[in-house]
Amino acid sequence: MPNTKKNKQQPHSRAMSKQDELLAEQTRYFLNINKKISKTEALKQFIWNPETKAFMGRTGSSWSKIGLFYLIFYGMLAAMVAICMWVFFQTLNPRIPKWQLERSIIGTNPGLGFRPLPRNSTESALIWFQGSNKKNYQPWVDSLLEFLDGYYFPSKIAKGSGQIKTCSYSDFPNEDEVCEVDVREWGRCNKDEFFDYHRSSPCIFLKLNRIYGWKPDYYLYDHELPPEMPKQLKDHIRSINNTQDRKNIWVSCEGEMPSDKEYIGSITYYPNNFQGFPGYYFPYLNKEGYLSPLVAVRFERPVPGIVINVECRAWAKNIKYSRMDRTGSVHFELLID
Repeated sequence: MPNTKKNKQQPHSRAMSKQDELLAEQTRYFLNINKKISKTEALKQFIWNPETKAFMGRTGSSWSKIGLFYLIFYGMLAAMVAICMWVFFQTLNPRIPKWQLERSIIGTNPGLGFRPLPRNSTESALIWFQGSNKKNYQPWVDSLLEFLDGYYFPSKIAKGSGQIKTCSYSDFPNEDEVCEVDVREWGRCNKDEFFDYHRSSPCIFLKLNRIYGWKPDYYLYDHELPPEMPKQLKDHIRSINNTQDRKNIWVSCEGEMPSDKEYIGSITYYPNNFQGFPGYYFPYLNKEGYLSPLVAVRFERPVPGIVINVECRAWAKNIKYSRMDRTGSVHFELLID
């Protein structure tokens, strides 16, 4: 007869042996914790534990699992960002801004700028030179040459000359055309004449800031001319009989204070027949090869040795003017030794 009692005791003995092993392992663990080791040994054990085969507190399988998790997590995150960016850029046009005119940060009131700018300070608006000293006035000439490079060599901006057109008030550009800016109409304000700086009669170039889609509202009739408009400009506009040729953004420059008006002397505007920005250059639609129209203002003989404050103003019904906020106008100073 088999010994069934002995066989029934074997599973119990195996269970007891496993409990003993677990108890022994726990004992060794607590003994190792309570064992005092140096900081160097603790650091070495943290970097590599030969007993548990752990590197920096993790075994190889633990490192592989957490590495795989973060790889999948950040991979999916990067994919979601890439998809969102792709969808976003599909809504943008590289040539046409999404927000225009009143809905844009720029707004609907174009600013007026001037060149050359002082090189040493962005805050200064003083143009100071000595006409009899070429080394002294040459930096101003070089600044204008740099600014006007695209006007003298329009092929650097436009891929082909076919899209550049000689426009007029009766012949506006088509969708794929831009109007030519004829540098020959600048009179003595040209590079061959050093922009007349060597004669102490400096040329200052004025430009309107570009606002996509903005259209000027012109002064077409005599009764519309504002009372604060300078008499010289009023007389010039009244001398133009064809209202179609009055579609300009007019420009005037004068001394800010009575003393400045006395010292500033005579002023000549180029092109002579415009004294402003012709309407066929507007609206600005970011066409390739487009050049902003310019007005060259030549101060024929300012009084030397005196700082002259000059204000130039753009005139159109929808250009708001404020001397305090410098909207619709630009300020600079002239000092000729």
